[in-house]
Amino acid sequence: MANSMGSLFIGESGLKTSQNALNATANNFANVDTQGYVRQRVLQEDRHYDTFKRTPAIGPAQSGLGVAIGDVVHARDIFLDKTFRTQTGRSGFYSTTYEAIDEVYTLFQELEGMSFQESLLGETGLWAAFQEFAKDPSDRINQNLVIQKASLFETRSKAVYNGLKRYQSNLNRQISDAIDDINDLGATIRDLNLQIMKIEAGGVETAMDLRDQRDLALDELAAYGDITYKELANGIVKVSFENVAFVDEMHVYEIGKSTDKETGFITPYWTHLTDEAKGEHYKVYDIKEEISTANKNDIGKLKALVFARGEKYANYLDLDGVSLKEYDDTLGNSVMMNIEAEVDMLVHTIVTKINDLFAPNIASDAAITGVDENGNRVSYDAGTLILDAKNCCVGSDEKLPPQELFVRTGCSRYTTVKGDDGNTYYVYNQEDKTDRALQYTIGGIKVNPALLESESLLPAYTQNGKPGELPVAHSLGEALAAIWDEDTMFLSPHDTTPCTFGEFYSKMIGELATLGDVFGSTAAGLEGTALATDNSRQQVIGVSSDEEMTNMIKFQNAYNASSRFINVIDEMIETIIYRMG
Repeated sequence: MANSMGSLFIGESGLKTSQNALNATANNFANVDTQGYVRQRVLQEDRHYDTFKRTPAIGPAQSGLGVAIGDVVHARDIFLDKTFRTQTGRSGFYSTTYEAIDEVYTLFQELEGMSFQESLLGETGLWAAFQEFAKDPSDRINQNLVIQKASLFETRSKAVYNGLKRYQSNLNRQISDAIDDINDLGATIRDLNLQIMKIEAGGVETAMDLRDQRDLALDELAAYGDITYKELANGIVKVSFENVAFVDEMHVYEIGKSTDKETGFITPYWTHLTDEAKGEHYKVYDIKEEISTANKNDIGKLKALVFARGEKYANYLDLDGVSLKEYDDTLGNSVMMNIEAEVDMLVHTIVTKINDLFAPNIASDAAITGVDENGNRVSYDAGTLILDAKNCCVGSDEKLPPQELFVRTGCSRYTTVKGDDGNTYYVYNQEDKTDRALQYTIGGIKVNPALLESESLLPAYTQNGKPGELPVAHSLGEALAAIWDEDTMFLSPHDTTPCTFGEFYSKMIGELATLGDVFGSTAAGLEGTALATDNSRQQVIGVSSDEEMTNMIKFQNAYNASSRFINVIDEMIETIIYRMG
């Protein structure tokens, strides 16, 4: 009788075990398309066996107590997880950088239906205008053509440069959003850590769904930067971001935003390592860091955004005369700063060479003292640049100083000084490296308004003619046409071959295209690797509807079998009680 009643509990264990297995299978079915969900596999095992008799020749006589769920497997492959997250981070770095390069390339090739190169070197560009000017500098049509093409060149240059600056601002917004996302993911991981620890503290239940959410958050975090993580015995996962503690048992050490007052550029920094009182910020990234696969630091979307944007709006001064190390530490790591400096260097060189021919300078033989045009006493040392008043050309008004084609918005080309020796000097106002308004840079130049009003003021005549009969300055026209063929420019400190304006532009665009091809192909390869790794992960953690249907049928049959077993035992007990009682 006791054995018969005990058999009911064996059947009951089968019912419970099968019901729980069916619940786990149904949960898998419900989450077939849930991102980050890991399938739950139910493993059954025998309950304890009671030994009630031992026979030496036969062995022990045992009675089993039924079936139980030995484990619900939450299968993950640690190696595949780590590989996937690393490849995701590297893919994020290269794809983000490639997007920046592609945006810049598009800006140059398609600008309101006309490429920048056409306005400079095309048959209808500035180069062509000076070729016509060389034929007859005194021709009003040729003079007007130069001024018109100079205006177009100025407009196109500013459009390209401002487009680059706007995209830098766009990257800056992406940086801000990325920092917010990273901090949010850190907070999510911290909260899930605490929930998992509470649930699993009793050693009875595993917080599988919460673990899935945490693993998904780690997957997303890996796309933003280089992460390392370690799970503790209590279920807590400690996370480091860019080799700095980010999430621990209780805290999220958030990334802060340091904003530059002039540009508005955001620099990510670690708030917990920063001394705000001293204004010293512990930056997340070192902009001088050499990025390479060998260094294992080409990881993360946030790093790509910070490095691609750079630290400021660059101009030709960031490229002019810098050493190789200075270049590699600044422009060399930033797509946007590098291209801005190169474009501005091209424009600056063209503008200054043209202006220096229209209004040439020489070094003064002696010191100059006198009164300037504003009535102030001034003095200049010997060697100061002044207008070459004897050899310069003049416009139709025959006045000195001659007009320059491009003027700076912050100052005139010359300061007129009435010398104590009775001579008039035109002292060249040199570019001020601390004030962009005093530089021949894209943002600080415009076509001379005086020439826009009267093209005849463009220097086209020599001064050695008879009154009213100014000889045409053919040599000036030839010199202006010849500067386009001079090999005087270098693309960067890495470039050792001098080049013309056209070759400089071709090198610049070619370098951009090559860089884009390298980053694009690398990004595509890494995306493929990450996808292949994820596919391998899904074979471990993914839910197969066919497999789950098979399991459901199996557990349903097991449930039915347990039910039938209980019915049979029930009939046996009934027989014993009513027929033998």
